[in-house]
Amino acid sequence: MITVLDTAEIEKLRKKIDVLGARGIRVLAGLAAEHAAAEEHFDRAVLSPGIDPAVPLVQHFIRRRIEMIGELELAYEMCQCPIIGITGTNGKTTTTQLVEQALKGAGVKTVAAGNIGPAFSARVRQSADLDVMTLEISSFQLESIRKFHARIAVWLGFAADHLDRYRSMEEYYAAKVRIFENQTADDWVVVNLRDKLPPLAAKKITFSAFAEGGDFEFKSGVIHFRGEPVLALADTKLRGAHNAENLMATLGVGFAWGVSFEAMRPALCAYQPLPHRCETLRTVNGVEWVNDSKGTNPDSVEKALLGETRPVVLIAGGKDKGFEYSLLTDIVAQKCRSVVSLGEMSDRIEALWRDRLPVHNAGWSLEKAVELAHAQAQPGDIVLFSPGTSSFDMFKNYADRGNQFRALVQALS
Repeated sequence: MITVLDTAEIEKLRKKIDVLGARGIRVLAGLAAEHAAAEEHFDRAVLSPGIDPAVPLVQHFIRRRIEMIGELELAYEMCQCPIIGITGTNGKTTTTQLVEQALKGAGVKTVAAGNIGPAFSARVRQSADLDVMTLEISSFQLESIRKFHARIAVWLGFAADHLDRYRSMEEYYAAKVRIFENQTADDWVVVNLRDKLPPLAAKKITFSAFAEGGDFEFKSGVIHFRGEPVLALADTKLRGAHNAENLMATLGVGFAWGVSFEAMRPALCAYQPLPHRCETLRTVNGVEWVNDSKGTNPDSVEKALLGETRPVVLIAGGKDKGFEYSLLTDIVAQKCRSVVSLGEMSDRIEALWRDRLPVHNAGWSLEKAVELAHAQAQPGDIVLFSPGTSSFDMFKNYADRGNQFRALVQALS
């Protein structure tokens, strides 16, 4: 018998209880879930990646030595085709979609799943009919792997994030780097040249838009592979050097799979970027407004700024996750005309940067932040909404935050 345990109150789970109950699956909520985890017999526990292993519900299973795996490992046990696994602090979803479209465009049968949604376990039954499964994989999912094995593992880059879950950057890194641990010399890795990684068993392809010496380099707006031009960023619908890296990683995957760059190019040029990722909204009085609400850590702000050549009015801030924003000070002072600080971090950002450039505090009002940015920006500028942290101080999620920003910008006269 399958039992679902959820510590949420029963009334919040009523629909789930009814739907799963009709299929013979028991759902226990609240204190009943805690009691079952502590007392009932279970042969195996499958942990949702969104649940921190430190919570009491999970600790009951650990204390009782009940076998516990994650959803990623469960689906891997049933998968009947090779896997491309894509991880990194930023760029995972964009790159996963790029890989899916590029391979499909070249005649390779694949689907995207994992952290991108739908879950790997929801798509694994299709694996018998695929050449390869393309997975976006988070550190949360990698924490509990055992035999999970990626034929091609992609490492987009590593930066501070999720310090509300991990006790240190080292712990976060240790979870992420597990993507390589079951690979052999027959496999491939496609990795960011700038990151320090442990010795890798697989064959390696390196890339960087910010450093020389990789297999893929970014020169004068063009991606080169081992010295030969491959793809101009201007021929795609993507912007910024960070997206050049996402394209490099995708081209590296294709190379490892044996697909030509020419076969992938049409799909890469046609790819339409997702909302909230350096999304151009409109131009008002000569000022371009860009929505990067998906920028939920300082590294994403840095990369968004590095991609801009015009003066920037930056709107930043949100939930205080303990990030070291001082590391951004020089790039912000170099690229920005002014900053508008927002949310729980508004006072901290103002105090940190006000000695280097004008900072206007919008407090807890996104509407005020847009008004302040509108007043500061000059023709030819860019207003960049790249919060650099999560949205949960004021919004449901980054998409809600980005949608509200978009609506305010569209209302500008």
